[in-house]
Amino acid sequence: MPLALILSSFVAASRIGGAAQQYVLAAHHIDPVLVPTVMLGRSPAKGAHGQATPPDLFAQMLADVEADALFGLVDLVITGHFSSPEQVAIAADALARVQAAAPRAPVVVVDPILGDDPKGLYVTPQVALAVAERLVPLADWITPNLWELGHLTGGPIADAASAVAAARRLGRPALITSVPAGEGEIGLLYVDAETATLFAHPRLAHAPNGTGDLVTASFGAGLVEGLTPLAAAERAARAAHEATKAAQDWRAPELPIIALGERLVRPTAALRIE
Repeated sequence: MPLALILSSFVAASRIGGAAQQYVLAAHHIDPVLVPTVMLGRSPAKGAHGQATPPDLFAQMLADVEADALFGLVDLVITGHFSSPEQVAIAADALARVQAAAPRAPVVVVDPILGDDPKGLYVTPQVALAVAERLVPLADWITPNLWELGHLTGGPIADAASAVAAARRLGRPALITSVPAGEGEIGLLYVDAETATLFAHPRLAHAPNGTGDLVTASFGAGLVEGLTPLAAAERAARAAHEATKAAQDWRAPELPIIALGERLVRPTAALRIE
């Protein structure tokens, strides 16, 4: 069974962050190993106050995973939320050890969780700088939202065309969430050195948090499974729409990742592709 190493948040009662990504990867028969950077009972958007993992404990947890000889088995690394620049440095060093230990190069997907519109940064400027300098250069793919891409490239981004240009300036293939599309739509934008494709679907009024985390995990799973990056992106877009529409239909307060199960692996939600 393929193995994924996730360095991100653990939120017990919300389907967001690394904890939610575990369930998405498990649906794809990818064994997840989550080393949490922060632990919370529920979403911070609801007022939760958790505990950041102290850097020495974070480093020790990674060392214990390495001691079990798991670094050499890693097929996918996903990085997400970090609570301190020290954590980012530890993650970057651990990633180098994973790459040295693995007989085949693991796929590295960096979700630069920094902030969003209209709130701006919700990590410290020091964390944002560390992610940009230490992790983004190590990524095979990045999965920022539109605001985060603007922060990484030094200016606001208003539309898909400017997002394509910004991603190419950054020099990393990207799957960008929360991209404006047509009237009443929201989009997921795929950008590599030569092509750009927008996957659009209707914007729902009350979509739960966590779709970006779902997209990152679904996309990473597709790459591990051998899909082309474009096909993995399309499936991730369909999975996100499938999950948000199911949450609306079922009046679920969280993304119903467990209940959807196989529907996340073979989503059929409609997209407009351009």
